[in-house]
Amino acid sequence: MLPVSLTESATARIPVRSRRQAMDWSLVLLSQGIETTILPPGEDGNWSLLVPARDSEKAFKSLRQYRVENRGWPWRQELPWPTTHFHWGSVAWAGLLVLFYWFSVRDPGFVTGGIMDSTQVLSGQWWRVFTAMMLHADLGHLATNLSIGIVLFGLVMGQYGVGTGLFAAYLAGAGGNIVSLLLNMKPFHGLGASGMVMGALGLLAAQSLRPANRHPMPRKYLLGGVAAGIMLFILFGLSPGSDIPAHFGGFLAGLLIGAALVYLPAAISQHPRTNFASLVLLVAVVTATWLLALRHLK
Repeated sequence: MLPVSLTESATARIPVRSRRQAMDWSLVLLSQGIETTILPPGEDGNWSLLVPARDSEKAFKSLRQYRVENRGWPWRQELPWPTTHFHWGSVAWAGLLVLFYWFSVRDPGFVTGGIMDSTQVLSGQWWRVFTAMMLHADLGHLATNLSIGIVLFGLVMGQYGVGTGLFAAYLAGAGGNIVSLLLNMKPFHGLGASGMVMGALGLLAAQSLRPANRHPMPRKYLLGGVAAGIMLFILFGLSPGSDIPAHFGGFLAGLLIGAALVYLPAAISQHPRTNFASLVLLVAVVTATWLLALRHLK
């Protein structure tokens, strides 16, 4: 039963258990054309609704029907999505890209030695798959990648760990360049961190694939997380004139690497030693590939 009390001002007072219930019931009554006023807790500590006395019977019937139709319907569910963290270390990586751009402006040979030249890669200069991610064609190209890259890199570093997340995105970007190499039938040149940015997006989409024993949730929500990542990839990764194969390859590689990482125990994947080792590997790969690039430039 729904207790309804009449007040002196020809209104009926309907007590409710909480503010949420007051909001829900108010919407139900408004949908039936019944004016409703939500009253905050009074002396009894309960929320309540005020409706015109002439509509009290109609309000009672509407709410009773609403309760019957929604009985046992779990339409509100708490979804155990991973807590979102952002790490400002992404700004340091952005600063490194800016530094490389400054080097490339001062010395055009820097671009010649590191650009993704498919002919040179197929002839044995594999390091260009990595070095090309650190170069940009112009300031606008750099700004475009950094505008979204700082956010995505920061989220990836926050979710997977500083070293693990950034190294995973870097490997995904290299994977994107490899896919571009395989899909482009003609010789081409490419450069930029956009494949790595799309790799970070794939890593974030993979977060919804966590094992059910750690974060139980319906399959439709798992697939929804991946679908959301795909929608964002379509929005940002398919811009005209960009290296779409590299973007697609980076996103796919990020999704696969992320799926592998989320199945590792958090005690391993996010352990400080794992993150430190990943960061050391990242520095080693960046340094080694550029030393090879500059050596062959002489």
